Amino acid sequence: MPVIGVAHRRLEGGGKVTGATRFTADLRLPGLAHARLLLSPHASARIAGVDLEAARRSPGVLAALAGADLPDLGLAGPDRPLATDHVSFAGQPVAAVVAETEAQAADAIELIEVEYEPLPAALDPSGAALDDAGAHGATGGGQQVRNLPPNVTAEVRFAEGDVDAALAASHAVARGRYRVPAVHQGFIETHLAIARPEPDGELTIWTPTQGTFLTRKTVASQLGMPVNQVRVVPMAVGGGFGGKVCLIEPLVALLARHVDRPVQLVLTRGEEFAMGRGAPGAIVDIELGASADGMLTALKARALFDNGAGHGGLGGLAGLFLGATYRVPAYEIMAMDVATNKTPVAAYRAPGAPHCYFALESAVDDLAGQLGADRIELRLRNASREGDRRPDGQVFPAIGLVECLEAARRHPIYTEPAGPGEGVGIAVGGWGGGREPAAAGCRVEPGGSLLVHLGSNDISGTDTSLAMIAAETFGVSLDRVRVDHADSGSAPYAGMAGGSKIIYTVGPAVQQAAAEARRQLLDIAAEELEVAVEDLEIADGEVRVRGVPGRSRGIGQLADLGAQFGGRYMPVLGQGRHVVTKQSPMFTVHLARVHVDPETGEWRLLAYAAIQDVGKALNPPEVQGQIHGGSVQSLGRAFGEELAWDGDGQLRTGSFVDYGLPTADQIPDIGVELVEVPSAYGPFGAKGVGEPPAVPGPAAIANAICAACGLRLTDMPADFARVVRSMR
Repeated sequence: MPVIGVAHRRLEGGGKVTGATRFTADLRLPGLAHARLLLSPHASARIAGVDLEAARRSPGVLAALAGADLPDLGLAGPDRPLATDHVSFAGQPVAAVVAETEAQAADAIELIEVEYEPLPAALDPSGAALDDAGAHGATGGGQQVRNLPPNVTAEVRFAEGDVDAALAASHAVARGRYRVPAVHQGFIETHLAIARPEPDGELTIWTPTQGTFLTRKTVASQLGMPVNQVRVVPMAVGGGFGGKVCLIEPLVALLARHVDRPVQLVLTRGEEFAMGRGAPGAIVDIELGASADGMLTALKARALFDNGAGHGGLGGLAGLFLGATYRVPAYEIMAMDVATNKTPVAAYRAPGAPHCYFALESAVDDLAGQLGADRIELRLRNASREGDRRPDGQVFPAIGLVECLEAARRHPIYTEPAGPGEGVGIAVGGWGGGREPAAAGCRVEPGGSLLVHLGSNDISGTDTSLAMIAAETFGVSLDRVRVDHADSGSAPYAGMAGGSKIIYTVGPAVQQAAAEARRQLLDIAAEELEVAVEDLEIADGEVRVRGVPGRSRGIGQLADLGAQFGGRYMPVLGQGRHVVTKQSPMFTVHLARVHVDPETGEWRLLAYAAIQDVGKALNPPEVQGQIHGGSVQSLGRAFGEELAWDGDGQLRTGSFVDYGLPTADQIPDIGVELVEVPSAYGPFGAKGVGEPPAVPGPAAIANAICAACGLRLTDMPADFARVVRSMR
């Protein structure tokens, strides 16, 4: 009976729903001390002095430290664990207290006095991008196309043909400026970590990280330690979505070394919003031209990403999103990463894509209106296909954009007539997919089960899918497979869980490991049963001689022959190593039906559907679950999610009271339709799943509202007040 393509419950699900799963906050190490941080209230200021004496005298305090009390690690600006002479955003850590209890640390942190000299803050990314804008200390890199202004950390350009001439000759041109604000991942578990100095000078860190080896590398680099002296123990992740890689771990390690004890730091929810790395805001200007027969002629776009006080780095991705989805003969795409005095940013499910597709898909809809064309037909006429060249010079492999659009054209949300005040919106989203080397192990146990050894971190049910790959490859049922995770000292290498790449990159390594273990077991069986390997099969936990009933050996029995005193067979241990160097891009199409009250501007989402090319659905219900979750997060950008700062650089949406996560009553049942255009590189044809559904929501909602009442929203979120102001 096949394992792949059949519904299976998640292996770790039972532990999570019963409370048996152990998270980082559940650890109780002997001698554990607790840390708290003092964050800057200013967006930009010089630190004139830090008075720690009262905090140091507070009960239970082991240490009270400012940036100058930590080793000089050669880090600059916001990369410093604690600020020294200057702060670059409100929320930047300035001082830390370590105490016997968390309450004592919290009391002592209030006693620290910091003297600030406030400085002008760069808060508007458009202004910060100007040549004469004052630099605030953020630095970064990227593909530079000119001498960059001080606050522009990177700039990327993609170009083909004479775009100005093509726009001038176009029959119709859609123009607009689109804004998507910064948002937070909104995970339940805030950042936390525990670090313990070891007697031999090594460090052990327990953390809910999405990337064990990336965290190890980052901590070692920032602390100036050899990588092999840092051991990272990955813990269960209470929500990540790109925001849980490495943030506070280097600081916690420094504090632990300073007091020579294990130290735990847990951010409060307010601290999480203030210093946690959410997704950037962006402004995208776009001009999109088409001929009278509905063929796209030209695309001119400029995307500006607000990095906050960090490095950014989304420009190259933005160019691909904008320039690769449709066939456009002439284009010029500029993308800039701009530093401002706001919280630095990080990844959040399809970083950069929601911003660009909001602009692109709104412009395509506007063109369809100008041309009087069917919105799906216009997209189908221009959709990229296998063999088309992307702006980066790569050629598309097999992609499912056309198949998703054709499925959307048949969907009831699109075909059923709209009632009074109703409108239907459509939007495309895409993601290229990550690539990274990976390794895995597969051991056959004497009891007849498989132990799959992984270095990847399960944040979305990937352990279950990887176990399914091993079971299918070896020839056993899923209940005979167990997954084992080790720390960075012994786990096989895998990249961070993100970019929709764990199944795509680790899966082939698991296939290799399981196939090798199978080969080794069959070699033993062939000798024991005195037949050729090709005459053997594995079924029902046994190795059998084909066509000879009763002539068989149990898998565990055979494996045990390589795991006993005096044995003459080598242990059964398969190893897999693999590197994927080519992408299998993923596309999705979302449909939204809304009702808009023309008097009040109130809009309501009536129905929603997500149609996605997944290559091959290894575990269909879990694939659908990923698409459900991503769709809701995408819709959150339209419903009200926004990190908003005032004119002084103070975050005004720094709690779940003010930050508008969507609620269950706002989201209808989301219909999911899976399209399977197999990948040539993913295991069993699978592609990534997690990123694409988080992309099209803003554009689908905006296009539906426009269809309902003629109002073109160019700013997110699409809250009632904004709709009313636009209508008036």
